[in-house]
Amino acid sequence: MTTFGQNLRQALDERGPLCVGIDPHETLLRAWGLEVSASGAREFGLRTVEAATGRVGIVKPQVAFFERYGSAGFAALEGVMAAARAAGLLVIADAKRGDIGTTMEGYAAAWLQPGAPLECDAVTLSPYLGVDSLDAALGMATEHGKGAFVLAATSNREAAAVQAAADPDGESVAERVAHDVAARNIGAPGSLGPIGLVVGATVDRRAYGLNDVVLAGTPILAPGFGAQGAQPGDLATLFGYVASQVIASESRSILGAGPERLAARIDERVALYRGGSHE
Repeated sequence: MTTFGQNLRQALDERGPLCVGIDPHETLLRAWGLEVSASGAREFGLRTVEAATGRVGIVKPQVAFFERYGSAGFAALEGVMAAARAAGLLVIADAKRGDIGTTMEGYAAAWLQPGAPLECDAVTLSPYLGVDSLDAALGMATEHGKGAFVLAATSNREAAAVQAAADPDGESVAERVAHDVAARNIGAPGSLGPIGLVVGATVDRRAYGLNDVVLAGTPILAPGFGAQGAQPGDLATLFGYVASQVIASESRSILGAGPERLAARIDERVALYRGGSHE
């Protein structure tokens, strides 16, 4: 069984760092001429998968934009993720789940259990009940060749007060999360472990204690590229030695092109990443 880290390394090497977000926001559904409904979200997602296939290696559906429609929305999400995985794309479900005990086991089974309706390749997780509270999901990910991305230094401004807060020894919350994640990657085959971190491209990671040594060998999901301000040419400067581990997530900057120009916009963004120092 190959690990998620190995599959991710292959996707990054073959297709580059760009990850296309699948965010069927109400405004975008209307701009695309689609119904603001579960069926509209499903069509939006399937069109995005079609445009992304063969151009990038990774897509990231935002679960909230499907969940808002209840059971029909989850059914739409299931179809979109299944289509993406069948097309050979790695699927990161941006669900930001986090809880304790059997509740966390339930989330793990929902997203990471092979054969589950919501099966994806990796899921985003919130560690603010303690990283150990995520053990059920992290263990299932490792067992089944899946991955997880744990929030560390996110791009929203209000997060800094918590994530950059330091203990008496000077270790920030984000750095502690990163150390806990790194410990779970020890012994994993290949250059990347299965458990990654979410580190926003618009934050100063070093101010959170997330230097190159702390992040070595850890996959990094980096929102903030495109509409939020970070650009493809910034990747090497922002992430330095660990730039080759970065998944550069873009949503609005791509989806805003509309369905007719979606594939062309993806090609344009891919070319910008390939034109930089990250190969």
